[in-house]
Amino acid sequence: MTRPAARAGRASADRLARLLNLVPYLLARPGIEIAEAAHDLGVTEKQLREDLELLWVCGLPGYGPGDLIDMAFDGDRVTITYDAGMDRPLRLTPDEALALVVALRMLAETPGVDNREAVERALAKIESAAGDLAGAPVEVRLPGDTARVRELRAAVERGRALRITYYTPARDETTERTIDPLRMLMVGGRAYVEAWCRRAEGVRMFRADRIDAVTELPEQAVVPPQARPHDLRDGVFRPSADLPLITLRIGRGERWITEYYPCERVESDGEQWLVSLRVTGLDWARRFVLGLGPEVTVVAPPELAEQVREQAVAALDAYATPPTDAVGPAPVDPAPVGPAPAGVPTGSADPAAAGVTR
Repeated sequence: MTRPAARAGRASADRLARLLNLVPYLLARPGIEIAEAAHDLGVTEKQLREDLELLWVCGLPGYGPGDLIDMAFDGDRVTITYDAGMDRPLRLTPDEALALVVALRMLAETPGVDNREAVERALAKIESAAGDLAGAPVEVRLPGDTARVRELRAAVERGRALRITYYTPARDETTERTIDPLRMLMVGGRAYVEAWCRRAEGVRMFRADRIDAVTELPEQAVVPPQARPHDLRDGVFRPSADLPLITLRIGRGERWITEYYPCERVESDGEQWLVSLRVTGLDWARRFVLGLGPEVTVVAPPELAEQVREQAVAALDAYATPPTDAVGPAPVDPAPVGPAPAGVPTGSADPAAAGVTR
């Protein structure tokens, strides 16, 4: 079923195109009967009269006498007497036409675009008008638009339920899930499928590049009435009170954290800052802290500080133990490790890894 908003938008676009061509059409046919013009333009006489009434208030800035489009009526005939510069149909330059073709192709390939049929209709019209230019060797490929993304998008468009094998980095585990897709999205250059997860009994976001395997089931996707798409205006990760809260003391070189991650509290502590933020789990927080520089110290919770310390000590011990086939003197013992070292580069701080699915 076509949505009312989509129908209204399409009608407005069609009317705008008709108005842009109406003035040069009438200029070329002074004194044409309204019935004949309506037939040529594929509209009713009533619609054409409404379009002509709208043209009365269209024109150049200033919008006074001599600025607006003017016309004269003689019974059922109409003649344009002032065209306000709209004396020829809209024409695109070759560069403009190619730019529109490329932009529309990219829009058509973007996951989550509503009313894809309208985009494809517009693309077909522009390609037809552009002629041979539309066949220029231009390939449009979005970042992250892999075979897996295309496979997922096709399944979502067919309305099928899916069985997926999904890796969750927050817990470093792989799970089997059956999902009922709602939509495909592109957020921050990454493709996601938003779906009702039967295992979690809730709406979840699944990053396409973390789906290790996907099987399209013969059954149609059935989304419960209570399922609602997420508001992603502020990003994929949505901090909530039920998630663990961690507090870090950071130096000047790590202040980028406050711009890259949603923080609940940022306080100045001399040259350092105290930063509190929500995370999906302490396992993710441990890897996050270990991937930062030496200007970061865990303040809370204590168990996170202990986990960071234990893994940092284990990493340093591994460096201090020479290989069995090593030749030469043993390496010098490393300096003692403090309560919460955070300078061992074991990973990177990926904001999207801040737990999309739990």
